[in-house]
Order: sequence, then structure tokens, then C-alpha cells
Amino acid sequence: MELKDLADMIQSAVEELHNAVERQDAEIAKFGVVTGETKSTIEKINTDLTELIGQKADHDKKVEELEVKLQRQTIPAPGAPGGPEGATEEQKARKAAFYKYIRGGEVALAPEERKALVEDATGQFLVEPELDAEIIRELPKITVIRGLATVRTIGKDRIKMRSIGGVSVGWGKLETGAEITESSPVPATPTYQYVEDLYGLAKIGEDELQDSDFNLEPILAEEFARALGEEEDKQFILGDGHDVEEPEGITKNATLITAGNFVTSSVAGAVTVEKFLELLYKCPTQFRRNGSFIVNSATELALRQLRGKTGESYEGPFLWQPSTQEGKPNTFLGRPIYTQDDVLDLTTCGTGGVFAIFGDIKAGYRIVDRMGMTIQRLTELYSEAGLVGFKIHKRVTGGVMRASQLPLTLMVEHS
Repeated sequence: MELKDLADMIQSAVEELHNAVERQDAEIAKFGVVTGETKSTIEKINTDLTELIGQKADHDKKVEELEVKLQRQTIPAPGAPGGPEGATEEQKARKAAFYKYIRGGEVALAPEERKALVEDATGQFLVEPELDAEIIRELPKITVIRGLATVRTIGKDRIKMRSIGGVSVGWGKLETGAEITESSPVPATPTYQYVEDLYGLAKIGEDELQDSDFNLEPILAEEFARALGEEEDKQFILGDGHDVEEPEGITKNATLITAGNFVTSSVAGAVTVEKFLELLYKCPTQFRRNGSFIVNSATELALRQLRGKTGESYEGPFLWQPSTQEGKPNTFLGRPIYTQDDVLDLTTCGTGGVFAIFGDIKAGYRIVDRMGMTIQRLTELYSEAGLVGFKIHKRVTGGVMRASQLPLTLMVEHS
């Protein structure tokens, strides 16, 4: 039976049920009891309606399974050759308990189910590992910096960073008496990169939670990733560092913005090819070959309008080139260019404000994720709107690496 026919039959049955219930109420008001005919009619309609709803649920499930199968047809099943190992009984129990908690809260959990969930020191439940991984996979689709930077996952609250001196090298053959200069790597004073606390709030409709048994995981992954992704990307650009419990933003690194390490635009509120070439070549060769530009949308628009100079006017080809291949970024001066609107706007950033970044983001910026996101279900707060809130807690940070080697270069607004 077609889905439309099922929907029409369900609607018709609901209308019949409403009419029968009204008749029942009238009989009670008039006679004090319900006639046997009306009672049997209501029972029959309820039976038919239950069957029709079951048929529709079966139909929806088949469609859903087909969609997921098509989306995942290249992914080996758990336990299959080349696929992930099958989940243990403990993992299955934890996953089932987690999604039962998501749908119904703690009151829906039996004692053994609550025991299957893992809590942190504050009493919040850890996000189920598969969902945790799915959220991390979704983040680069929403953010810019995460997809370009080095990303590391740790199990502690901080990571120790210790640098060593350069390694000396030399040419020659040992058998002819050539000497190899000994290197003298000297450990520097260690510094630490601390993870920060990032909280996100996602709201999901009560009906959606109850009706989306099969696809609940991707729904949650998308909602949580969106809640977290935009904020963390902003702080990877503008964050003031650990002293204010934020990641260190690229544009706020003290070494990168030291006099002589950045390029100053020649004209206030405008871009020129010459200055962007200077920004590109300010970056050392080893980092320049993998370098990318990151600018605000308004700055990119200004760059899109720049053309090659012929004679006394700009009449040549545009220097900004659109990508013709899916998944590849646009380019400017032969380098990829990305739009990140948390970078300051060229026209409003003010004197000394950073409005353009260039460099090897992977070599110059590191994101550190701490394992184990936690979640708290907020039921009463949004109940009047028919929503359930989920407060998610992620511990993450970011910081510039090798700043003294200038893997990243900045352009600031002219005074």
C-alpha cells in the first residue's frame, strides 16, 4: 500500500474516532451509560487505527533502513573483514542505556542501566563513544581552522611542550676521515598547553526524540557539533588564551604580532596585491609551500575585485580564482583562500587590527581535544515549548606552535 493511501486512511479513522467519542459523551450525558453499539464501534476503530499506524511505522522503518544502507554501503559492518570489531556486551549495554537516557531522562533508567553509564566527577554522563567520535567528525564540516590545523587528543588536562635546539649536519665519508659535527640538542624550559571548558546547548523537540529511534545518533551529532563548532572556531582566531580560560587565537599570539613579524596594509580600509604578496613572502619557504590565506568575507570580496595590471588601469584577469573542483578551496596568488568571518573586517577592524592570515596552519597551530565529552539533560527548562535541552561539556584548546619560526604571518590595518 502506498504511503499516501495509509496517511489518508489514518486521517479518516481519526475523524471517525472523534465522531464516535462525541456520540459516546452525548449518550452518557443523556442516558448515563454508553450503548453497546457505540462501545463496539469505538473498539473497532481503535483496533483498525492501531493496525494502520503499525503499517506506516513499518513502511517508514524500511525507507529509513534503505537510506542508511545507501549512505553506508561502503562501510564494512562490525565484525566483517576490514570493518570494526563487534561491540562487547558491556559496550552495547552502555549504548542502549545512553540513548534511553537521552529519550526519557534518568527516570526512564533501571538501576542496572544507570550503572552501565559512566559519570564524571560532577555527576554528568559521559557521551557514548560512537557519538563522541561522530561529533568530532562533524566539526570540520562546520569549522575552518579544525580542518586545517594539527589535532591531538589527550586524556589529561594539559599537554607539556618542550622544544630542543637545532640538529647539526655535515657531508663526508667516515672512511676518508671526514668528521661529522655532533649536534647538541638542549631541552628548553617546558611550557604547558591547558585544555579549556567549552559548553554547548542544543534543543531538540520531544516528538523528534521519541520518533527517531533509528536516526537519533546523527541528529544528536549534528546538533551538538553545530553548538560547539562555531564557538571553538571563533576562539581559534580571537581567543585571549589560558589566563581568561580561552584557547589562544592565531591573531592574539604575542610573538606573531611583535613588530617586524607582521605586514601593515599600505592604505587604510583597502587591499593591494603588493601587500598580500609581502604577506605571502614574509612566511618562510618551508611553511609557504603549504600555506593558505584566511580572511573575512568582506576582505575576500575586495580581493575578488583585484585584477592584473595592464597599462594604467586594472584590466587583466582576476587574481582570485574560483575552485572548479568539489572540495577544493578557491585560490588567491596561487594559494588556497578560506573565509572565516571571525577574522576582523577590513573596514572596521581599526588601527593595528589583524584582518588577514597566511601560513601553514597544520605546522603553525595545534588543537588539543580532551577525551570524554559529558552531557546533561534539561527537561523542565524548555518543557513549555515542547523541547528538551542538552548541555554538552567539551574540553578543548588551541595554540600557535613554532611562533618564532613564523609558520603563520599576519596583516594588520594601516594606522
